[in-house]
Amino acid sequence: MKELATGMYKILGEGAFEYLAKAQAEERKGKNILHFEIGQPDFPTPDHIKQTAYEEIKGNYTGYVSATGILDLKQAIQDEIEQTRGYRPSIEQILVLPGAKPGIFFTMLGLVNPGDEVMYPDPGFPTYGSVTKYLQAVDVPIALREKNQFKLDPTDVENSITPKTKLIILNSPQNPTGSVMTKNRLYQIAELAEKHDIYILADEIYSKMLYEADFHSATVLDEAKERTILLDGFSKSYSMTGWRLGYLVGPETIIEKMGLIMINALSCTTSFVQKAGITALKGDQQPLEKMMAAFKERRDAIVKGLNTIPGFSCLTPQGAFYAFPSIKETGMNSREIADHILYKAGVCCLPGSAFGPNGEGYLRFSYATSVENIQQAMKQIKESFD
Repeated sequence: MKELATGMYKILGEGAFEYLAKAQAEERKGKNILHFEIGQPDFPTPDHIKQTAYEEIKGNYTGYVSATGILDLKQAIQDEIEQTRGYRPSIEQILVLPGAKPGIFFTMLGLVNPGDEVMYPDPGFPTYGSVTKYLQAVDVPIALREKNQFKLDPTDVENSITPKTKLIILNSPQNPTGSVMTKNRLYQIAELAEKHDIYILADEIYSKMLYEADFHSATVLDEAKERTILLDGFSKSYSMTGWRLGYLVGPETIIEKMGLIMINALSCTTSFVQKAGITALKGDQQPLEKMMAAFKERRDAIVKGLNTIPGFSCLTPQGAFYAFPSIKETGMNSREIADHILYKAGVCCLPGSAFGPNGEGYLRFSYATSVENIQQAMKQIKESFD
């Protein structure tokens, strides 16, 4: 048998699914496991969103639609961007996708050649580095430091730019740390990109999931018309992970080409799901507000609990629903601690090293679970070290 394409030997998986499989193996043995590994809200999709999809299916709105997205949803996205980012993109700047992940892949597939350099935060979402490697580009991870509250430092970005730098990936609010970039830092990076003729992919999937911080987007400076591309979606904010609905906003010429990728790869995003997306954006926002109030309570509970465990210390995240405690004082590495907590405490979280080399010495907890489960997990972890 002939070998596969070179990129197939470079593409990687995700630690979340690895540890979920480990936890499920323990559960098959009859053990009770408390889950903190998967980045998925534990709230159901709001009823009014589900009802829209149900009505559209009953009305037989189940066929092919435009590859780039239905007009009604694109108009709702225009309103959304104008309200949340302060500028109104054209219809031609918008590409609707089956989830946000294809937006990462399509953007990189459309912009990055073998040998180009791709800059992204480390620790960061594993897909960034995985797709970079698949495309045989050069990954340039930029360290996020705890002393900077895990915010990307524009100086580090500037010092890493070379003539081969093609793309900078930003992620705020950030996975796995929960950090939120300030307006000044984002704008400095956007200005560097303009100066050096570099594209920016702004992954803003957690844009509505904020606590004390304000949201800002690097795409504001050029209104996603020249070199910045905005990525957002419905999975997290509206608890629609399985619906697979996201979108890109970017320069018209780039979006047009990505639309061709969409035609060749996926034909279109599911018709009735797009209608549900309109309801999500334009309908009742109280479910989101209630979810975020619950996440804030959970955040406070888990940070308090983690800071009582000997050898652990945890900053308070400003966005998303992840806690990222340091475990450096334990004398164990991230994977050793994650395995210890799973097998000895019955609690499944992720090693920070699953998010890049600079995640070593940390763990990621997704606090998409009840306060009671959080408190019980903290108790079991503490007892496992006694």
